[in-house]
Amino acid sequence: MAKCKYDWPEAGQRKLIGKRISRVTGPAMASGQAKYSYDINRPGMLYARLLACPYAHAKIKSIDTSEAEKLPGVKTVRIIQRVGTEIQWAGDEIVAVVAEREEIAEDALRRIKVEYEKLPHIVHEEDLSQVGDRAKPAAEQRTGDPDAAFKDPDAVISEGYYGLPVIIHCTPETHGGVAEWVDAENLRVWISTQNVSGLPPQIAETLGTPVTNIQALCEYMGGGFGSKFSPDRWGIEMARLAKDVGKPVKLMLQREHDSMVAGARPSYFAKIRVAAKKDGTLTGWESDTWGTGGPGGATLPPIPYVLNVPNQIKRHTSVATNVGPARAWRAPGHPQACYLTMTALDDLAAKLNMDPIEFLMKNLALAKPREQIYRQELQKAAELAEWTKNWHPRGDKSPGPIKRGLGVSIHTWGGGGHNSLCNVAIHPDGSVEITLGSQDLGTGTRTVIAITAAETFGLPVEAVTVNIGDSKYPPSGGSGGSTTVGGVSGSTRRGCVDALEQLFAAVAPGLGVPAEQLEAADGRIQVKGDAAKSLTWKQACAKLGVKSVQVQGKNPGPCQLGSSGVGGVQIADVSVDTETGIVKINKMVAVQDCGLIIDLKTAENQCYGAITMGIGYSLFEEKIMDQVTGRMLNPNLDSYKLAGIGDIGEIVVHMMTGPGYDDRGVIGLGEPPVIAPGAAISNAVANAIGVRVPTLPLTPAKVLAALAKGGIA
Repeated sequence: MAKCKYDWPEAGQRKLIGKRISRVTGPAMASGQAKYSYDINRPGMLYARLLACPYAHAKIKSIDTSEAEKLPGVKTVRIIQRVGTEIQWAGDEIVAVVAEREEIAEDALRRIKVEYEKLPHIVHEEDLSQVGDRAKPAAEQRTGDPDAAFKDPDAVISEGYYGLPVIIHCTPETHGGVAEWVDAENLRVWISTQNVSGLPPQIAETLGTPVTNIQALCEYMGGGFGSKFSPDRWGIEMARLAKDVGKPVKLMLQREHDSMVAGARPSYFAKIRVAAKKDGTLTGWESDTWGTGGPGGATLPPIPYVLNVPNQIKRHTSVATNVGPARAWRAPGHPQACYLTMTALDDLAAKLNMDPIEFLMKNLALAKPREQIYRQELQKAAELAEWTKNWHPRGDKSPGPIKRGLGVSIHTWGGGGHNSLCNVAIHPDGSVEITLGSQDLGTGTRTVIAITAAETFGLPVEAVTVNIGDSKYPPSGGSGGSTTVGGVSGSTRRGCVDALEQLFAAVAPGLGVPAEQLEAADGRIQVKGDAAKSLTWKQACAKLGVKSVQVQGKNPGPCQLGSSGVGGVQIADVSVDTETGIVKINKMVAVQDCGLIIDLKTAENQCYGAITMGIGYSLFEEKIMDQVTGRMLNPNLDSYKLAGIGDIGEIVVHMMTGPGYDDRGVIGLGEPPVIAPGAAISNAVANAIGVRVPTLPLTPAKVLAALAKGGIA
């Protein structure tokens, strides 16, 4: 393939790319200097609170806000949903109040009188026979000849029931922000968002304000996990309220409200049959799935996952419930599909008396075109987990109540870079600025941009200033689908290469060579291969006179700097106390590819964070709904359990790099490593106790119930 001027440096020439580099925002975040939406306090700012419907399904009969309006310190009361509106979930917003202080606003909410007509609700979907007309079956899907596969007299058939409940995003920073009208026509919002550039058009459409009059700012944000792409009702209302009162208004959701309404990962349950030849070759798949994402139900998950079983029959039922609506949750649909598929296949491997890794290896031809990559990753993961030494057939027969087991799972994801524009500036004083309307979710976006620019310019990372988090900057895509790193690195690389060419043109006459014979290295501009003929970076930039180099970089653009399609393997090593049912994570091994790695430290951190999140949804997390009241019973961090430092055990991460990986260019990593933990951990528990615990989370009660039905004594 012909070389392109924008290509990433060859492996031997990379000074920064692929190294372990600490985040440029580390000091600001660790010292508290970083300002999140919660930290924004504008002059004269007022505070808003929202009155939420207490019922899962109801019609508003009357609203009386008169007592709230009389309360001293209350500046305005705004009815959001009017009489006659039918409410579909508990927590939906009915009235907003703005007051001088938060406690006044909360007191005002208590004085508002809303009369509801309660309507029948459904908040549980696991028992499909109990949901009535809320179930909407989809058309049956067939591939090949599944009937023949299951009627084969030599087929080994495994069948089981599996499931994952609704869980919430539980972002460290809740949803919301601050709205301020700079003047009668221009709005500025500081908002916790994954979509800085995309937010103003959404706000403009709702408010009827020109999009050019709206500025969205998000300097730092405390996680979104897929739940923060739109301004939402609270974002729109805070803008309206700010206009009503003529002052800035802060509206950040309280944790309980945030848990009820600000996003949920859809549930999926399934009855699955899988057929194979006696040598382990997969031949047939049959599944009946159902699930919910709230009122919108849930679509068919991408099953069978990774392995395209030749003969399939799939039936799916979407269940509409009165639970807060679903939102994209880190790798939408993939953790569920991975769990349903990999647990069913693990049960089949057990029935065949096959080592699960041997079973997966046997069937990796069904994972084309990634067959060879998965083989390499499975081999590496098995080595790091000491699989040959530690794995045993189902049911740990060692004495005592503590049983150890190993489980494996594989996953896939896209990760192609999104559309991104950036401005690259080289100033006569030697300073460098990269400016684009991206956002950093806490994952290191600024650092990736700085590394890309510094590598291109031959400078240290700290010599590059990165400006992001402002919709007035050149637009860059929302941070979803693991698209950010590919998008921003591509636009930055192209812009920096073009800017460097302009600097070369300014410097070349003084060095007596054509511009194309120059290179940037080690803080200097020099003749290629002759460091004696050079200028320091600052000396070179001084040749610009009084005018800066200003270039725009774009992704996608000339030359292929990234691609799409990654995968990985995870192995869980667990211990299960058969007396208490408690599952303990001893070790999680993650082997992952993501093309060319810009910052190895950040890439590894993505895996650490994703696995910690995966342990949380495997062992603890569930949006527990009360069928009688229709309300969430655990909407706070006291009762919605997340994985803590004592729960995660040892995490071993290995990134696949080198030929066959790096030459694919940059691919995003934000989502893939969170996909496999549920299946790997569940498979490890089954390996330890000899019986499947069918649904997540793997709570002590569920483990003991499974043991009582036929696990080891």
